Amino acid sequence: MTILKIHENDNVAVAIDTIPAGEQVEAGGEKLTALQEIPAGHKIALCNIGEGESVIKYGCPIGNAKEDIKKGDWVHTHNVKTGLGDLLNYTYQPVNAKMPTGKEVFFQGFERPDGKVGVRNEIWVIPTVGCVNNVANAISRAANAYVKGSVEEVISFPHPYGCSQMGDDQEHTRMILADLINHPNAGGVLVLGLGCENSNIDVLKSYIGSYDENRVKFLVCQESEDEIADGVELVKELIAYAAPMKRVPVSASKLIIGLKCGGSDGFSGITANPLVGKFSDLLIGAGGTTILTEVPEMFGAETLLMNRCENEALFDKTVTLINDFKNYFKSHNQTIYENPSPGNKKGGISTLEDKSLGCTQKSGSAPVRGVLHYGERVSTSGLNLLCAPGNDLVAATALAASGAHIVLFTTGRGTPFASPVPTMKISSNSKLADHKSNWIDFNAGVLVEGKAMDETARKLFDFVMEIASGRKVCSEEAGFHDMAIFKQGVTL
Repeated sequence: MTILKIHENDNVAVAIDTIPAGEQVEAGGEKLTALQEIPAGHKIALCNIGEGESVIKYGCPIGNAKEDIKKGDWVHTHNVKTGLGDLLNYTYQPVNAKMPTGKEVFFQGFERPDGKVGVRNEIWVIPTVGCVNNVANAISRAANAYVKGSVEEVISFPHPYGCSQMGDDQEHTRMILADLINHPNAGGVLVLGLGCENSNIDVLKSYIGSYDENRVKFLVCQESEDEIADGVELVKELIAYAAPMKRVPVSASKLIIGLKCGGSDGFSGITANPLVGKFSDLLIGAGGTTILTEVPEMFGAETLLMNRCENEALFDKTVTLINDFKNYFKSHNQTIYENPSPGNKKGGISTLEDKSLGCTQKSGSAPVRGVLHYGERVSTSGLNLLCAPGNDLVAATALAASGAHIVLFTTGRGTPFASPVPTMKISSNSKLADHKSNWIDFNAGVLVEGKAMDETARKLFDFVMEIASGRKVCSEEAGFHDMAIFKQGVTL
């Protein structure tokens, strides 16, 4: 297979391998000659496309031709531009999106006393403010010497916020910190404060809500003579509390998985993203929950999600989700549709529509059953949409804060980053999987090498169940743990 025509209505196809200029290729029984070299993952015109006419991929427009494009031409940013505008009016046109069904599946997880379920039994040190980041790191390094039982690791999550913030910006920081403190992947949590910050411990407690005093400990550094020694002693108490906990069979209906992509390429919408969509349907069929985020990368494909909303109230929430994010861009005098990164473009993505139509395939076919604000915890099983930007670290942290036990991260370029929860990297192409085996956990590139989608999706599902049962992903093996909060306001 040299080129792939994704949808019968497409007027471009994707090069599976680099096509030299002058080479003859075939799509849908029709032969054509490459007029220029077509890099792997990039598009070739299947017919003549006049200036201003739509370029069609995935059966949908991904932009308009800037100039006349000839059959066999390389189609990319030099001759295609976005066809999107600014704010749009939307009409609810529901499609018959059916809830997937399947058998009950189990993994080995930790049942918490409050009824929640975790896939890790870690001790987390969470600073309330960036001023004590180094103290948090020092405590976690020292306390790891005392890990025992089922406790896997003591991890600190430094961040630069918690003070000198105002309004919603400060509220979001408090919500994310509280969400992480309550996350069931943490068997115990030390909340580390400075004492004079805006989001100090006393303020943060109202966001945390009721908590188990054995599971959550607090330390104000300004009130301690030796905050590192005192912090280590508190973490030792948390380890003693969490160490006896054991993994037990847990229904996958309790599992929440975040869906994210980054460093996408021309294969992402053909392999990794639709594969994750199949996974999402399998998990939802088993009663579980998935969360799709990165709102700017829905622009251009948003109506596909809107019309899968279970009811009109959810449709209205999704319209607000999209338009609020567009207004966020406009309020900062930024262009809404200049999204594809240099890496995206090098990998074959030409416009935001091209990127978005590939990105949203991670949602599978299930109806949308929930729409979440940034920092809001998921409460409805099935497919949920979450308000967060496309930035990898910020979006993955937002997924964890909303309740995701694991994040599935598809990529065509590769990345080593982590998040507060296991972050599984799924490559869109085999070249990346072979080149960065220390980053990539699962290779979806086999889908253009003859492997069947359903079989590969089942393998991915089984792999995720292994991760939920304790198998570490590459970033965990490397000792990486990242956290990033969405900064939106002024800094005092």
